[in-house]
Amino acid sequence: MKLCPYCERKIEDNWLYCHYCNKPLISNVDIGLSKSIQPSFEKDSAYYSDLPEEEYFESNLNEDEEIKEKLIQIDNFLKEKESLGEPVGELLLNKASLYYKQRDLEKSLKILEIALSNFKANKNIIKIAICHNEIGLIQEETGFFEQAIYHFESALNILNEREKYHKIIQVLNNLGNVYLQIKDIDQSYEFYQKALHLAEKENFEFEAIKSSSNLVETLFYLKDYDRIKKILLSNSNYFEQNHDIYGMIQTLIKYGKLYYFLGEENYELSYQQLHQALTLIEKVKDQITIYIKAHLEWECYLYLGIVSITWDNDIEAENLLLKSLEAIRTFEIHENIKEGLVLENLAKLYSLKGEDKKAIDYFKIALEIYEKFGDKLKIAELKYKIGKIFHDFIQDRVKSVQYFEEALEIFENLNSMKEAAEILTLLGEIYKNNKKLELAVSCYSRAKDYYMALQDNYNTSILREKIKNVALNDNSI
Repeated sequence: MKLCPYCERKIEDNWLYCHYCNKPLISNVDIGLSKSIQPSFEKDSAYYSDLPEEEYFESNLNEDEEIKEKLIQIDNFLKEKESLGEPVGELLLNKASLYYKQRDLEKSLKILEIALSNFKANKNIIKIAICHNEIGLIQEETGFFEQAIYHFESALNILNEREKYHKIIQVLNNLGNVYLQIKDIDQSYEFYQKALHLAEKENFEFEAIKSSSNLVETLFYLKDYDRIKKILLSNSNYFEQNHDIYGMIQTLIKYGKLYYFLGEENYELSYQQLHQALTLIEKVKDQITIYIKAHLEWECYLYLGIVSITWDNDIEAENLLLKSLEAIRTFEIHENIKEGLVLENLAKLYSLKGEDKKAIDYFKIALEIYEKFGDKLKIAELKYKIGKIFHDFIQDRVKSVQYFEEALEIFENLNSMKEAAEILTLLGEIYKNNKKLELAVSCYSRAKDYYMALQDNYNTSILREKIKNVALNDNSI
């Protein structure tokens, strides 16, 4: 009997998708992948590989009506077991998973909390850990990151005590994912690396591949492109050998991102890899849910849109970015921080097209999303970009200074000295041109101090000259 490579449940030879976790199981794909490819991090449910055979209901969960039928079946089983005084935690887990597939996360969460209480009453320690993990996944998806971390850590503590290595790796990856979302790159890296080391130590090949794929996401932030290349080459070979089309798609997407980050001379390669990923997604669209499809597509459209902006293909860029936004809104429950990234690039496109008001509107919508998720660096960057549009194009000095000052305060709190120095220099210019010379000198001096701390002798020298020139024009200084 074959096993699903994702949830490790028993599957039939003729299945095109796993009837438990709903992921594609296609072999002998009629497309040859090059040795240059890429993937994307995923949430790990510890539940699917754990549920006993007799408690699992086979179903094509793409169909809402079939889900409803299974929910009725589960409710009948629940009444029967409750009347006999038997534990019902397993059925509650199954019921929660069905509501999750319907995207009714509120009901899924409530049922998981009841299941958690049930397992605690019966002292089923491993299932308590599983419930904590599943609750953490929903809390993460709905933006309650601190609660997600609490539940993942609760699961991890239990699993560590019992040395359940396979599940430990899953939860470590989930912690890496949530820390990545809140931009704590050091913590994200640490958890992914722990997952990878444990998987390699225990010879869990597939878990090692998944963990290394997740690790790539933090390596993009760390700009460790050499290590990314090594990981992606190893992963692409593995997925090709195992005819794992889902892994192939993810690897293509990561390669597309890698080539984009490697610079303009690699944009054509980025474009090719992302289009190849979309081609594969199209091949399996009938075997995956619309949510999985949207999860796979959004980054393809985003980076293809960004590349199109650099190639001055404005119409194509706008179309691709809007498709990315549509994909995110397909799988999101509430506002998703990924929306901010797409809206930001749409704003950049409209700014380049000279549609300044539209650009500001989109920057402001993106800003609201970043503020909700507390991404201070992005908030500062967008305030600066809005200020630049008011300064360079609309020529509204009051508005530009307002946004520059707000961005400056955040950059200084983040100890982002280079960005703070650049804004202070710009503010100095604005104040000098408006004859507010004391303010100009104050800004220049603060900028100079930052450049000195950065050991940037070139800009330090320029600022000294600016201060000297202002002083020559104002004897009061």
